[in-house]
Amino acid sequence: MLALGAAATLAGCAHAVPLTAAPQASDPACAGVVVLLPEEVAGQAERETDAQGTGAWGEPASIILHCGVESPGPTTLTCQNVSGVDWIVDDADAPNYRFTSYGREPAVEVYLDSDVVAGSTVMADLAAAVSTIPQTRACTEPVAG
Repeated sequence: MLALGAAATLAGCAHAVPLTAAPQASDPACAGVVVLLPEEVAGQAERETDAQGTGAWGEPASIILHCGVESPGPTTLTCQNVSGVDWIVDDADAPNYRFTSYGREPAVEVYLDSDVVAGSTVMADLAAAVSTIPQTRACTEPVAG
């Protein structure tokens, strides 16, 4: 009986994922995103975080979300729409990818390990929460020269 109690105590002591809040994390739009974050993303369980406007999933965390980052301007990086949300995809550190919402202020940034989860699945799972921030711009196709 004592062993069961000790195991329950240890399980309850899991540490929060240490993160730093983004510059605009206190924006009310980020509160709207955070309250709608799913308990599971791409099969990874939600983790507690220690910073405002953040989310994390997986053990160890393979998906990290920051709401309140600066909205990106024009870029040559790939921009794709997943479930109604436009995302700029930065694969410079592959297999770790950075997805930044495009056309929404403040922006949401998601880091993920593609060896553990698929980017398209992660973005689809987060779309309902991120789409609460109104879209003011959209991805465009490059113009042929």
